[in-house]
Formats: sequence, C-alpha cells, structure tokens
Amino acid sequence: MSTTPRRAWAGLAALLLPVFLVSMDASVLYLAMPHLTAALRPTPEQQLWVLDIYPFMLAGLLITMGNLGDRWGRRRLMTWGAALFGIASVFAAFAPTPALLIAARALMGIGGATLLPASLALIANTFHDAKARGIAVGIWTAAFSFGMAVGPVLGGVLLHHFWWGSVFLINAPVFLAFLVAGPLLIDEYRSRTSARFDLLGVALSMAAIFPLVYAVKTAAGHGITATTVVAAVAGAAMLCAFITQQRRAAHPLIPFDLFRNRTFAMAISGTIVALSTLGSMSYLAGIYLQSVVGFDVLAAALLGLPAAAVVAYFSMRAPWITRYLGRRATFVVALLLAAAGQFLLVGLGIDGPAWLYVLGTVIAGAGYGTLFTFVSETALAAAPPERAGQASAISEMSFELGTALGLAVLGSVATAVFTSRDGMSRTLGETLERADAQGGFDGASLADTARSAWVDAVSTTVGVSGVLLVATAVAAAIVLRERRTAPEPVSC
Repeated sequence: MSTTPRRAWAGLAALLLPVFLVSMDASVLYLAMPHLTAALRPTPEQQLWVLDIYPFMLAGLLITMGNLGDRWGRRRLMTWGAALFGIASVFAAFAPTPALLIAARALMGIGGATLLPASLALIANTFHDAKARGIAVGIWTAAFSFGMAVGPVLGGVLLHHFWWGSVFLINAPVFLAFLVAGPLLIDEYRSRTSARFDLLGVALSMAAIFPLVYAVKTAAGHGITATTVVAAVAGAAMLCAFITQQRRAAHPLIPFDLFRNRTFAMAISGTIVALSTLGSMSYLAGIYLQSVVGFDVLAAALLGLPAAAVVAYFSMRAPWITRYLGRRATFVVALLLAAAGQFLLVGLGIDGPAWLYVLGTVIAGAGYGTLFTFVSETALAAAPPERAGQASAISEMSFELGTALGLAVLGSVATAVFTSRDGMSRTLGETLERADAQGGFDGASLADTARSAWVDAVSTTVGVSGVLLVATAVAAAIVLRERRTAPEPVSC
C-alpha cells in the first residue's frame, strides 16, 4: 500500500459514491412498496415492474456498457451515466403515475449500467500493486454489497420522516458531488482497439432478455397463456442466436474464453443463484415484517441493520478468508452460510420472532458478503487490464441478473403459494385492504388467513432458496476440486 499514491485512494473514494447508490437503488424499494402502493395504486404487474425494471435494465446493458467504456473511455462513460442517473432519480421521486415511475426506473437502470463495470475496471488501472488492488476491490465490493443490504434500512428511515419519493431524491446531490470530484481524482482509461463495436450483439442481447422477462412476469401474474409461450419461445430463440453470433464474432461483447476458467464460470453461475435468493428474501421479508408481524417501517428497517453490517464486514474480509481457506473452500462455505440463514427463516411465524429473523439474515449475510468480493476478484483476475471492463461487467451482470430473477422466479413461487389459499387476492396488500373494507368477524378472519398464507409463502420460498444454495455448493465443490495429473510411469 505504501507504493500506491494517495490520489489513487482518493479516486477510489470518488468511485464508491455512485457504486453505493446504484446498488442501494436495487433494494431501497423493498420497504417502500406498501407506501408507494398506497400513493400510486399500481396493479400487481406494475408493482413487479417498478421493482424489476431497474435490475433488468442493469443486467441487460452491463455487457454493452462494459465494452463501450473500454473503447470510449471509462471515466467519460461514468460521468455521462452519473448525470443520467441523477436526473432520472428526480423524475422518479415526483412520478405521478406507476407508468412514469417505471419509465424513470428504466432510465436509472441505463445510467447505473454505465457506472458499475467502468468503476470496477478503473480499479485495475489505478492500483498496480497486487495487494493494494485486492484491498481496493474489497472496499469497492463492500460499498456495493453494503449499499444493497442497507437499501431497505435507509429507505425505512427516510419513509419514517418523508414521503416515498425521498428514497430517490437523495441520489441527486451525491451524483452531483461525483460529477465534480470524479474528473479531478480519477484518471481516464480507454483501450486502443480500432475494432468495430458489436452493435448486432447488443441488439440480439436485448431481444433475448426482454421477451424472457415478459414471459416470466406474465406467467407469474396470469398463468401460462399463448402470449407467454410465444414470448418465451421468441426470447429463447434470440438467446440462441445471440450465443451463436457471439461465438462467431471477431470482437464479441461477451468474452467466452473467460468461461474456460472453471473458477470464473462457477463463480458467475453460483452468484446468479445466490443473488436470486437474496433478492427474493429481502423483498418478501420487507412485506412480512410490516404487513404480517406489524412493525412500522422504521422498526423493520432497523431489524435489517445487523445483516447489512455483516455483509459489509465480510465483503472486506473476503480476501483474507480466501487466502486462509483457499478459493474452493471459500466459495463453498459462503454458499452454505447463505443456505443456513435461509433455512433458519423457515421457522418464522405470524408473530416472528424478531430474533430469529435477525439471526437468519446475519448468518446469510456472512455468506453473501464473502460471495460478492469473491466473484469481483475472480473476474478481474481472469482478464487482462484492457478487457477489465468486459470481465467486471459479467460479474456485475451476475449480481443484477440474479437479483431480478429472484424477484421474478422465486417471487412467483411465493405468489403461487399465497394465492393457492382460498379467498386470497394476487397480493397480500390487496387481500388486507379487502378484509379491512369487509370489516367485522369475516374481515378479521380473512386478514388472519391472509397473514398465515403469506407466512407459508415466505417459508416455502426461503426453503426452496436454501435447497438451491446447497445444490450450488455441492456443484462448486465438485467443479472446483483440484485436478491431479496422472503420475508418469516409472521405467525399470
């Protein structure tokens, strides 16, 4: 660290500003949804789009923006992205309708996609000493993971004092500070390639992602119909076309050669699974704490604070853990810790207990925090500096795609369990409103049944999540084991 100039660490501090907010905005609405729903009256499908459009835009554009930053200039791309993110945040804060809020969240996702891969890639260019670079990656990952974990907490504190739009409005001054500090503290970097940008790959990737997303969401809300089947088939066909095109392209968006590295491929796959379980747990638990147990938004937020602190701590300590346990054991143990936390939450009931929720999320947070840094370090180590934007974009795509898939797929599991009980509407909020309007003994009975059904939905979903994490840990233990070469025969 002594050979690393102070300006590099000051530049890292500037990079952390947008990273923290971009990750935080993926989860800040978890506790805000009841307030937002009461104010804007979105349909169940619009509720999911408000949550999902942001991470899906991030996931869909990270590869594109990672490549664009390598060519156009990483700091320049971050500057433009920060401006877009800040402006879109203001529009989101004052959106008068669900449709305009969804549009603003989509613009925020575009802006966020420019920021994440460029910021992590710039660390590889700024920190040349391996030890200092490892510390910088750990700090970057801690900021990212803490932002994701503390998003519901900060959102709850703001909602306790202000209206739902305040969770977006806080972004603007922070991004304004980055626009001032970034050009002063961060050096520009761009690759010297003259190869043409893969516009066909960009088009095919987006044509694959959004029909598949639409199919999952529509099936979750209305069941499998002809429309969902057509969308799913079209998305799958475009995905196959995209993979084929990328394998043949001279300068592809996705460097498939990186996936020949078993550790890199397993880290990306495992992180997608892990983040899907974290995203669904955070969203479902936010509704559970407020609408089932009866905590106000501030109390629910404070209950999430221990887990947020643990996630940040283990993100920082992950490089040390990896050196002590080794890469394979670190990854497997992290997945098993996340699974253990999920399994503990199966025991939650209508009345909590709150200590069980805190314990489960803290244990899971230790695993998730370690995973965040593991995949970020693995991505940077797998690629040369001129391709750092591509590699870091893939690692961050696993974060965002996992979060979005968790909300869409595991969230659909919760919805299916909840609606399987007689008399339930498509959401807990709708059912409780109907029970309140009905009043009397029948209304109270319906409300109790709805809360019990939501507990069943949460228990089933976290149980499924735990099984997925254990299965991923077993796969990682097999895939990442050392391959021993056969000994040469001894000649007599």
